[in-house]
Amino acid sequence: MLLQSTILQNPPAAVQLKTILNSVERHKSFVYQSVRWTDGQTAIEILIEPRKNGRALCSGCGQRAPGYDRLAERRFEFVPLWQIAVYFVYAMRRVNCPSCGVKVEQVPWCDGKNQLTTTYRWFLASWARRLSWKGVAAAFGTTWQNVFRSVKHAVSWGLKHRNLEGIESIGVDEVAWQKGHKYLTLVYQIDNGCKRLLWIGKDRTAKTLLRFFRMLGKERSAKLKFICSDMWKPYLKVIAKQAGQAIHVLDRFHIMQKMNKAIDKVRAGEARQMKKDGYEEVLKHSRWCLLKRRENLTDKQTVKLSELLKYNLKSVRAHLLREDFQQFWEYVSPGWAGKFLDQWCTRTMRSQLEPMKGVAKTLRNHRELLLNWFRAKGALSSGVVEGFNNKVKLTTRKSYGFRTYGAIETALYHNLGNLPEPEFTHRFW
Repeated sequence: MLLQSTILQNPPAAVQLKTILNSVERHKSFVYQSVRWTDGQTAIEILIEPRKNGRALCSGCGQRAPGYDRLAERRFEFVPLWQIAVYFVYAMRRVNCPSCGVKVEQVPWCDGKNQLTTTYRWFLASWARRLSWKGVAAAFGTTWQNVFRSVKHAVSWGLKHRNLEGIESIGVDEVAWQKGHKYLTLVYQIDNGCKRLLWIGKDRTAKTLLRFFRMLGKERSAKLKFICSDMWKPYLKVIAKQAGQAIHVLDRFHIMQKMNKAIDKVRAGEARQMKKDGYEEVLKHSRWCLLKRRENLTDKQTVKLSELLKYNLKSVRAHLLREDFQQFWEYVSPGWAGKFLDQWCTRTMRSQLEPMKGVAKTLRNHRELLLNWFRAKGALSSGVVEGFNNKVKLTTRKSYGFRTYGAIETALYHNLGNLPEPEFTHRFW
């Protein structure tokens, strides 16, 4: 009550606040009538009234219609001021629309039955890119649900207004988002001028990726020039069918990852056999010495690798095969690269290292897709896809995990989709 009387005795403060609002949040056909403090809580209420002789808009068709009656006052939460809650207070009018019947009017600061103004929702959504949703709710004195709804509103608007023309290069990958082998299929645009998340689908099946191409449309799919993916069979089949004209490049990261898994399998099996036979455990603490590139080894790992190279171990032979394969990526001509690949696969098949032989068989089966790396002439960077995947993991960690698919889909589009936003007369962030 003390705060209320202070404001009433100091009209210039209220006038200044209304002046500021008219500068940053002006609404045609409506006026800010007065400013008041609420009783019992620290909050500012701004009373809004329609201009005289102004006719309301029907929320159904958007056309002006004659008035019918007026409802009780409603409060719409606005952007906080000095950590003080701010509300717009307005008694909604109902109109008698010739087309829609009796409808509640359409107001410019909010839509539907939302309790948050559109400006406040965009404000919360902007901060949700920098902080966790829980952190945004705590910082601005609102609820997690309000933050989620605000982000969902921003994502819905952005997806509706984004431009999907001119897409030439895409990357397809999957990431695990819950325990129990639950995956998301992610499609990124990886053109030099535009890198963003294009689409998210639940699971990693052929049907999942087909939904992306249906969303993109036949005309846009036919304009794709490059596609980067791993060797997951459902993806390969769908890409060949839906965008056969594109140069399909296998992701270098996943190829080397497959090779590292084979080396690790050889090392683990050999270490168990040596322990069983009573030999010295020379392979103990050697995992990363064998898996890392030599330039990335620490001093201690370099010494350990030098010691291992003195022994004729299966693990060492597998490691040397992997190091030898690195030359494959240095070729320029697909012809010479193909000859090197054939020779490497022949040597590996004779190595009697079953996990490495499995890798060689896989590379032979995907020979043409591997050589597309050189046909693309460096136009694609597969590292972009892995960079996005790391951001996916960061987004889920920042938000402390998600219980529903809808929540993670919203968060990923919001953070990685590079979605457009409407033009504002003033930004509060």
